[in-house]
Amino acid sequence: MPAVKHMKWWGWGVEGVSFHWEDKPAFPAFVSRAVGIDITQPPESPKTIEQLHVPAPRISDEVRGRLTDAVGATNVAYDDLDRVVHTYGKSLRDLLRLRAADLPRVPDAIVYPGSEDDVRALVDLAGEADLVLIPFGGGSNISGSLHPLAEEERTVVSVDLGRMDQVLEVDEDSGLARVQAGVLGPDLETQLGRRGWTMGHFPDSFTHSTLGGWVATRSSGMQSDKYGDIARIARGMRVVQPSGTLVVRPVPSTSTGPSTREMVLGSEGRLGVITEVTVQVHRIPENRLMLAYLFPSFEAGLAAMQEISTSDAHPSVTRVSDQYETQMSLATRKASKGFSVSSTVGAQLFKHLERRGWDLDQACLSFIGYEGGRAHVAHEKGIVGAIIKAHGGVGLGKGPAVLYDQKKFDTPYIRDFLLDRGGAADVSETAAPWSKLFPLYTAVVENVRKVYADLGVTGWIMCHLSHSEHSGACLYFTFAFAHDDNPIAQYDRVKEALQGTFIEAGGTLSHHHAVGTEHSRWLEDDISTQGVLMVQGVIDTVDPTHQLNPGKITSV
Repeated sequence: MPAVKHMKWWGWGVEGVSFHWEDKPAFPAFVSRAVGIDITQPPESPKTIEQLHVPAPRISDEVRGRLTDAVGATNVAYDDLDRVVHTYGKSLRDLLRLRAADLPRVPDAIVYPGSEDDVRALVDLAGEADLVLIPFGGGSNISGSLHPLAEEERTVVSVDLGRMDQVLEVDEDSGLARVQAGVLGPDLETQLGRRGWTMGHFPDSFTHSTLGGWVATRSSGMQSDKYGDIARIARGMRVVQPSGTLVVRPVPSTSTGPSTREMVLGSEGRLGVITEVTVQVHRIPENRLMLAYLFPSFEAGLAAMQEISTSDAHPSVTRVSDQYETQMSLATRKASKGFSVSSTVGAQLFKHLERRGWDLDQACLSFIGYEGGRAHVAHEKGIVGAIIKAHGGVGLGKGPAVLYDQKKFDTPYIRDFLLDRGGAADVSETAAPWSKLFPLYTAVVENVRKVYADLGVTGWIMCHLSHSEHSGACLYFTFAFAHDDNPIAQYDRVKEALQGTFIEAGGTLSHHHAVGTEHSRWLEDDISTQGVLMVQGVIDTVDPTHQLNPGKITSV
């Protein structure tokens, strides 16, 4: 077996790393109030891999031999653990099904190609032997983009790109780096950092996701305000397809017809196996500063972010949480560190704000990042500070922002923690024009709460603005509730309220988590009937026998 890193099969991250509440004194009371769960009680123990009763591989000896010929005997796996790891992503539905040992279809083999030639051999073999190939990066997907279809009768092969993890070349004049698609976020930044460069792409899944996965799902990162999402960062790519290899050259701009680059972005493996991406990189900035602010309301925070987006300042991060996410953030802070309601500085500030007429239950926490030379950072801080003050906000300094920076990739661990204790939690995000953003937000909160009431559950819905554009922004919702014996049915009700409201209120069904199977039922509402026909037409042309990750994005 190759030394490729994988997350634990039953949850987020690696074995031995988890969320702990004991050093967060406000957290138990918050969870009890928000979702009605007593987290001080012992959690349920997850099943062992032996308890899952994994179906035997459906694969002939001939195909086994040809897979070995393609990638080498040590780079093919058939064991239960490896196959289960590659069956699902990390959506709530995925984790619930795994924990319930619901495995109607599991990949029959896992292959680890080490080169584009290996991938070419696998794609050719798929055509000759009528196999299904599902490209696999870090396994962090939450849109249902990875699992084999339950009704699939052909042999299913998961193509794990984890061995293809190198920065191949950096063009220092152009700031372009050729990178193999299977590299994980931390490894990519480490390799670039040794040469003085950064790609600047830091999604929540950064620790456990890959460059190829980011392209295949059209990912955004925490610093997309400055560096752009992956659609702006990925300038060129190589994609192995059944009839040949698509080569997208990394030119600055082109008018040569419909963009093949755009077709690959967000294609979720349906248009081929991405083997290499040429990305825009930047010199590591001289200074990087994150500051925290507090707004009297979410509406005021959104208005400030809108003004910042059209100002002469260009922060790397513009994030503001609503009052519900702010309450959750304060509840997860350790007693002895940073800004909190219970700290001396925090208590004094809150008393001062109350005297100014603030309703502290409506207060909203914000984080804004700055990068560049010292004079540049100072200039942008001044512009942003004046805008925030004009919208009633106050600065909190570096303390809370440092803590945010330290734990920004850890939130998914809280979901596992709740699942162990009877709580279901997940996320949905959208993007909408500034004029529709706050009405969309209020409609989502109202509609999800109606579903909670109909289900008779205690639930929580919270939100933050995560990325700002000139014309609008992304709203990122997190929801949680205490589930009963049929959590997936309850989840579907909440998810339908979220996604349906996104479309009705003028947003998109997904800003950066792709389509997969979770969102495909709303695709026609989002891109029109003709848009779906165009997408399906491209898929049918590239993969007429539907051997590349079938059933994702569209049902065919």
